[in-house]
Amino acid sequence: MNKVFPSAAAALDGVLKDGMLIAAGGFGLCGIPELLIAAIRDSGVKGLTVASNNAGVDGFGLGLLLETRQVKKMISSYVGENAEFMRQYLSGELELEFNPQGTLAERMRAGGAGIPGFYTKTGVGTVIADGKEHHDFDGETFILERGIVADLAIVKAWKADTSGNLVFRKTARNFNVPAATCGRICVAEVEEIVPLGSLDPDTIHLPGIYVHRLVTGPHEKRIEQRTVRKKESV
Repeated sequence: MNKVFPSAAAALDGVLKDGMLIAAGGFGLCGIPELLIAAIRDSGVKGLTVASNNAGVDGFGLGLLLETRQVKKMISSYVGENAEFMRQYLSGELELEFNPQGTLAERMRAGGAGIPGFYTKTGVGTVIADGKEHHDFDGETFILERGIVADLAIVKAWKADTSGNLVFRKTARNFNVPAATCGRICVAEVEEIVPLGSLDPDTIHLPGIYVHRLVTGPHEKRIEQRTVRKKESV
């Protein structure tokens, strides 16, 4: 089975549909699948629910899909750095399901592992717990969180072999691994595709069994916030 596609649009061909749930890897602008996001924008698909730690920034990353009003709901843990995200949410144009960061990661991991739900103390006594099942264990209250199973997972890795085994670089691994595992179909974009057998098995972070399609291409590596100190005079 050939997993390598010539472009992001080709890798998503026949996969996208209105109203689907997409799990997206990345944290801020680190390790985001920007080629696939741009292809989703260009496809015109709409009514999307996107599970992602955040929604990029204005004009880049998932922020592109917010600008074109293709996202109806975000399942996220952080909504800063994106003025359009904030505007749409506050105006009632965008649904938002808040998740503590660790809970969101575990919801994706659970979905990928076939676990329908789990109990956690995180969020008990806050708005996060509203409407969720509560249960006491050993005298302490926990809330039930459901695993996420997405129609599509889009992730970004550093290297892949032709079988889809992925290697991530440093913190760019972030949400990519749990996002990849929870998608019924996973499309990965990478910086380099190497021949099968080229990767040391001990360095592989995600087995190729989770990855259905691969694409490579040019990437823009932005720094989300640059903070510098003024040079002191000698």
